[in-house]
Amino acid sequence: MQIARNSVVTLKYTVKDPDGNLIDAGNTPLVYLHGGYGGIFDRIEEVIQGKVAGDSVEVKLQPEDAFGEYDAELIIIEPRNLFPDNIEMGTQFERGDEDERLYTITDITEDKVVVDGNHPLAGMALIFSCTVADVRAATTEEISHGHVHGAHGHHH
Repeated sequence: MQIARNSVVTLKYTVKDPDGNLIDAGNTPLVYLHGGYGGIFDRIEEVIQGKVAGDSVEVKLQPEDAFGEYDAELIIIEPRNLFPDNIEMGTQFERGDEDERLYTITDITEDKVVVDGNHPLAGMALIFSCTVADVRAATTEEISHGHVHGAHGHHH
């Protein structure tokens, strides 16, 4: 079966930076609903459209195709007293407002905490290498929900 809209695709993959450093070993296959549902970057969907199980591709993603450009305005300096005593560098949290962005603590001083709302891979080009492991037709329920159910998918 060829990859087309409303097919469930299983990819074995790795992600590296342009220098060949491993970013994601892809230890768990990526399973998503193909066809613009947001389960994978649009650029990858475009490249693997029409592929079949066993096909392999390598896609170079520019920052705008992946996690976006780095935005210096997403660096926020907060008073230290707004945070619990046990915070650590690298701790991630959501701010609790309508913005569902994940923030990472990048610096802690005696009176200030620096938090970064950029995705850790923002501003980076990425090399996405994958092999199509499986392609199947999506169920009516998966299509109506816009995501995969069952093994490696969404559970209720």
